[in-house]
Parts: sequence; structure tokens; C-alpha cells
Amino acid sequence: MKNQITNAISDFFFEYETPRQVLVRNRRVGVVCRIIQLVVLAYIIGWVFIYEKGYQSTDIAVGSVFTKMKGVGYTSINGSERVWDVADYVFPSQGDASFVVMTNYIITEGQQMGKCPELHGKHNCSSNADCEGGSFKRTGHGQMTGECVDETKTCQVLAWCPVEDDLVIPDPPMLMSAENYTLFIKNSVTFPLFGVSRSNLVEGIDAGYIRKCLYHPENAPLCPIFRLGDIVKLSGFNFETIATVGGAIGVVVDWTCNFDVAVTHCKPKYTFHGLYGNPAETDKVRASVGYNFRYAQHYMEDRIPKRTLFKVFGIRFDIIVQSLARKFDIIPTLTAIGSGVGIFGVATVVCDLVLLYLLPKRAFYKNMKFKYTDTHAQQDSEWLGLETSDCCPFDANARQGQGTGQTDDPDSEAGSTETEK
Repeated sequence: MKNQITNAISDFFFEYETPRQVLVRNRRVGVVCRIIQLVVLAYIIGWVFIYEKGYQSTDIAVGSVFTKMKGVGYTSINGSERVWDVADYVFPSQGDASFVVMTNYIITEGQQMGKCPELHGKHNCSSNADCEGGSFKRTGHGQMTGECVDETKTCQVLAWCPVEDDLVIPDPPMLMSAENYTLFIKNSVTFPLFGVSRSNLVEGIDAGYIRKCLYHPENAPLCPIFRLGDIVKLSGFNFETIATVGGAIGVVVDWTCNFDVAVTHCKPKYTFHGLYGNPAETDKVRASVGYNFRYAQHYMEDRIPKRTLFKVFGIRFDIIVQSLARKFDIIPTLTAIGSGVGIFGVATVVCDLVLLYLLPKRAFYKNMKFKYTDTHAQQDSEWLGLETSDCCPFDANARQGQGTGQTDDPDSEAGSTETEK
């Protein structure tokens, strides 16, 4: 028992096993094998290493965005002139990554709390029975009092009076001058894995350059100041159309960097996308047109609280930062190489299937590839105490044939040569 354990341990540590290989001289199988290997090699080099850059590790940046609008607008309504600056047409005013620039509006001045007839079409009536007191209508402006106003044939409501009339949208938009407003974007990103921080104010962009530059996709692709009309045009929209009813545009700041080269090559790329409202669509097929919201300016007049209501139509801008940085790393490189070597085994599997199941001489190839043993005969000889030469003359003949180069063993390679025809 001790000797068996010692021998097992010795065999485990001091013996090496290697798989048996059979060299097959067959042109068709050889060509198939090499073609598969070439395809796998092209996949590893072309796709894994060149296109997917499998030899590099990746990281996504953590960043922040700051925005600032510049520009002045002018309107004249019924002889009333007004100048609109940034504090009037930008919502919110804190310089967020998502904001709205007002381009059109409907104003209702001098509203005060009271009772007045509802807007025609909101809740028509012919008698007081049609107006349920104390109830609300989802599209109405206030709480119904239960009275029907004969002059307008609409229900009377308790609301901010006079109620807003937004059935007609000004066209052309009130603030067409917004086309010439400018947007300044300041973006900073940090790649924690690589310890690299970058800003869109890259090398060569200083205060003097910013004062005179204006973004252009070819002439000034790194300028952080954008004209609103250019943004709308590059996003595929028509400015007058989107300014009339509103919409949404995405400004994408893309940081795709390769840190295997100098960090100064890591620079942002700006792209513009229309997020809401396709110019090819018509108003008849869209469930909701444009983008708008309301806000009010409250004040006191003769101790009576009043307000001026604005229905704002504007362009919503969303500054979206995308990032992906790469750098050489030995671990993903070895992983990609290892997986590629494993894929080379596909050639062996396919060629074995062809040899063993498709070729006319598949029985011959199967006999050469696999070694069969008769376990029942070996067990019987061990029980009877017979020598190997007595119970298995086949093996003895095989050993005897080694001297003459001949053997009766069908599994022996000696003298077994297959010629392709």
C-alpha cells in the first residue's frame, strides 16, 4: 500500500502527459484548416486589436458643465417697446447643463383674482345647469361658480381674470433675434482610473481667443462659443419653425481619448442633435406641438395682488457629455491573446468533423486517430494469471513486427500511409 502511494505521488510530480497527434496528408482538409485559421487570425488582429482595441483598458470620465448666454432681444407690441436680456429669456438662470431660451411668448397682463367667464371652447353652456358649481375642468382656468354667462355662453369661473387666451400663437416668433444669441460652454472632465483631468478650454484657447472666436465645425472646431442659429441649423432644424412653437436640442461634448499618446491630443468634439420635433413631421400627426411652459410676475397695485402671466415658447438645450478613454494594459492584452488562441481550436474541431464523418475514407482516419483497447481480455488474463504474450498474441506479433517494419496491428502507424486520389 505504501509503495502504491509513493508511486502515485512520484508519477504525479515527475511524469508529463502530452496528447497524441496524427499528421494527415490531405489537401482538402489542409486547405480548410488554413482558411479557418486565417479567418480567426484576421478576426483577432482586425477586430479585437485594431477596431475594438482589446489591448487597452478603458475609463469613463466624471465631469461638470457650466453655461452662459449672451445677447439682447427687442420687441414692440402696440407701441410698447421692450428690451430682453439674459435675465429675461433664460430659464433657469444659474447656468445649468439643461436650460431654456425663450423665443416666443403670449402675455396676459393685469390679472387679478376674481370671477370671470371661461374662455370660449373651454366649457360652453346654455344654462346654469351646464355649470356644476365647485367643480373643475382639466383644461379650464379655475373653479366653476355654477353660473352661465349669457354674453359668452361659457361658465363663470373663480380664477385669475381675465383668463389667458392662447389659441393664437404669434407667428413669426416675437424674439427672432434669439438666432444671434451666443452660448458659452465650459466643461471639465476627470478620468479617475488614469488620473487625467481635461477642460474644453484646451491648449491655445485663452481669453483673447474666446473674445473673438465663434464655433465652426471646420474653421474653429474647438471654440466653446456657439451661435444659437448655427446650433439649430447643425441639428437639422429650421430656426423660425422651432422658435415659433419651441423644441429641444442636444449638444453632445464627446471626449474620446487615447492616452497612449500625449494627453494634449485629448480634445472635445461637439455634435448637435434635434431631440424633439422632426422637421419632416406635420402638425396633424404630432400629438403635442413644440415646447412651452408658463410663469408669472406678481406685483401689488392699489393693495390688490396682481400678476402678469407669460406662456413661454422656447428651445430647450441639453448639454450631454460623453467620454471614453483608453490606455495600454497588459491584462486585457493577455486576455485578448488567450481568447484568440482558444478560438484557433475551431479549426481543429471542423477538420476532425470532416475527417471522421464526411470524407470517403473516414473509417481509415478514425482508426488512425483513436486507439482501442480490449479491457475484457485484459481483465480475464489478470484473473487467470496468464502472461501478456499468452493471452494477447496480437501484441506479441506487433512487437515482433517492429524489427521487420511489418505488423498486424490495425492501429499501428507502421506502414500505414494514405494517399489522396
